[in-house]
Amino acid sequence: MANDPLRLVVFDCDGTLVDSQHAIAHCMDHAFAQHGLDCPGLENTRTIIGLSLPEAIAKLAAPRRVTDEVIDAVTAAYKDAFFTLRQTPDFHEPLFPGVREVLTELDRRQWLLGVATGKARRGLDAVLARNELDGRFVTLQTCDNHPSKPHPSMLMAALDEAGADAPNAVIVGDTSYDIEMGRAAGMIAIGVAWGYHDIETLTASGAHAVIRHFDELPSVLDRIWEIDCDAA
Repeated sequence: MANDPLRLVVFDCDGTLVDSQHAIAHCMDHAFAQHGLDCPGLENTRTIIGLSLPEAIAKLAAPRRVTDEVIDAVTAAYKDAFFTLRQTPDFHEPLFPGVREVLTELDRRQWLLGVATGKARRGLDAVLARNELDGRFVTLQTCDNHPSKPHPSMLMAALDEAGADAPNAVIVGDTSYDIEMGRAAGMIAIGVAWGYHDIETLTASGAHAVIRHFDELPSVLDRIWEIDCDAA
């Protein structure tokens, strides 16, 4: 419809679009062990996925009272470990069920799509290329140029680049950091139940809704924006 506002749907990456927790935890344990620190393990690492890497490592390392220099070294070791892991033939970082189909449906509606992630741009580009999602998003925001979530900088940049207004935009993410970032940007914030923070945490962080399956997203947005889905 010519008079319809631009709709922008921005997705987190890890834990929302792709299941990367085991790769992240493996590289985090490797980086900590390389510098003589106790490995944080999967459960602890899950809590910081979504933050930019230096922020995440600083949070995991806090009980160990390490210096900034050690945090920088662990950060570099993590990056090297993930780059090496990504080159292995059996590297696996799959899309969650329903991602491709829902992106296609949102494209059909001519809604704009974006990504806002704590990943570096190199890592995000690798994920999109591996899953043949190159060119599906009009805006890609990463930690390279922004403060860590939940600071709203990434979403403000996404709105500006897409030409959309905050009330007509949504962030879809799996952590409280995504929800708080969306609320701070004045956007609708949708949580997903298959990621790294539980439903109670997402709700307490201010999620407007939490979906349990990816294919629920279009109908949830129809209700929030009061759109006739048959006419969309």
